[in-house]
Amino acid sequence: MHKNLILLCCTLFLGVTFVYAQKAKTKPATGNQSLLWKISGKDLKQASYLFGTLHIICPSDYLWTPAMQKAFSASKKAVFEMDMDDPSLQSSVTAGLMLKDGRTLKDFYTEEEYKQLTDIAAQNQIPIQMMQGFSPFALVSFLYLKAITCTVPDSYEGNITKLALAQKKEVVGLETADEQIKVIEAMNVDTIAKAVLRIASDLDSFRATYAQMLSVYKKQDLPSLYQLIIESPDYRDDLNALLFDRNEKWAPAIAQMAKTQSVFVAVGAAHLWGDKGVIALLRRQGYTVEPIQ
Repeated sequence: MHKNLILLCCTLFLGVTFVYAQKAKTKPATGNQSLLWKISGKDLKQASYLFGTLHIICPSDYLWTPAMQKAFSASKKAVFEMDMDDPSLQSSVTAGLMLKDGRTLKDFYTEEEYKQLTDIAAQNQIPIQMMQGFSPFALVSFLYLKAITCTVPDSYEGNITKLALAQKKEVVGLETADEQIKVIEAMNVDTIAKAVLRIASDLDSFRATYAQMLSVYKKQDLPSLYQLIIESPDYRDDLNALLFDRNEKWAPAIAQMAKTQSVFVAVGAAHLWGDKGVIALLRRQGYTVEPIQ
């Protein structure tokens, strides 16, 4: 099971991986409260769609409206951050998160810190001994499971992939597993290790933050969700690698795919909003991108 969680961890590039103990300083997002956006105009013969996901969510919180289903059914291809039906995806992600420099998870902490981490792991049934060969980043998924209120979470990527396969739609990715792993490798691993320890040491605050983020997501308030992300101290030095650089690559790729057929693009919600978000980038290319309520 831990390998499946590691795969889920990698797909957490939703822009919410290390959002921690933040208080939203946001204003009502009048007219922008939608997770679903239609792309049209310019050189497109048919509309395509953008959908913002939250990668770990309880079934009772899962939001999938008739408008979302209609847009998906009208599309010919499902597009994710990675190719979710690639049989080699799990092994590629798992291998990519393995430590390659001879270090073990224990080496990222002082003796006192590691004892603290192992004690917390034991109290919360986190299999830390099985994670010794993995980057500290791989612990993120286990921490998220402690932040949610259900035992078995849902996954938008998993559910939409099942819908796509049932409707015989092609499933593709905007980037490869290796490209996502390179983003992780570009981050300061020692900083990640400290963030993981801080989150683990204050799970109540982490749960409260996740609940706040979930509330904003269920209101389909992309601006407020985006604000939570960019104000996170754990993201400040990595926003370009995690969000902006990837958005710059994705927007033209999405436009190119949309020229040939209608596509339904489902990526982490934080990628959509902001001056450097996919919505703004597509608009600057001359496309009309508008919310669907």
